[in-house]
Amino acid sequence: MADSNLIGEGINLYRQGNYTGALTYFLSLPEDCGVSTVKLAYYLGLCYAKLGRYDDSLLYLEQVVTSSDMDDSESSERILQCRYLLAIIYCLSGRKKLADFELNKLLETGYKKASVYASMAYVAWEQGDSSGSKELYTRALDEDPQNPTALNGLGYVLACEGTDLAKALGCCKRAVGMCPESAACLDSLGWVYYRMGLFSEARKFLERALKIAPDNALISEHLKSAQKDYE
Repeated sequence: MADSNLIGEGINLYRQGNYTGALTYFLSLPEDCGVSTVKLAYYLGLCYAKLGRYDDSLLYLEQVVTSSDMDDSESSERILQCRYLLAIIYCLSGRKKLADFELNKLLETGYKKASVYASMAYVAWEQGDSSGSKELYTRALDEDPQNPTALNGLGYVLACEGTDLAKALGCCKRAVGMCPESAACLDSLGWVYYRMGLFSEARKFLERALKIAPDNALISEHLKSAQKDYE
């Protein structure tokens, strides 16, 4: 209870999306404030991750994974969540082997299987294993047919391969229906239309995607291709 009272303001700021404010609050707490170091590391890791400061986030998330008590239900859930975040950050930063390690550890526990399989599929795709990627996205959808990440990922892989564009279109439409403001989902749907030769539709979704994520190089490249072929 003491922990919750002391860090409650920071937690509220985090839940409101004020990650900079939450981070500042957590960092301002004195070392002898009585808050569990593991719990504080957990929230610091989350804040840094939300702010895209992945190297800083890793330092704290790794503390949680190595220090918490798996026999306690709250700590156990915290470990699993941090292990999943570690895998995502490792993947985003190109450390695919470390991502694989964390994801396989999560599979052993049965934690969020659909999300874990979808993450593993992304790693496989980044490593050039399109067949393995499709298989893992399919496993994710077997676990949860409504998982938007898996739907989007499978649709994108199929679009890139050009093997089953009708299925790709169905997957990506469902993903956009669930996540209409997701730049990744809009980009994938636009890319499916591009691969189908429907350049006007492709441009519409790719332009929406780039508006949401203006610094995304891949979306920009996709849009340039669609614009060129539309002309």
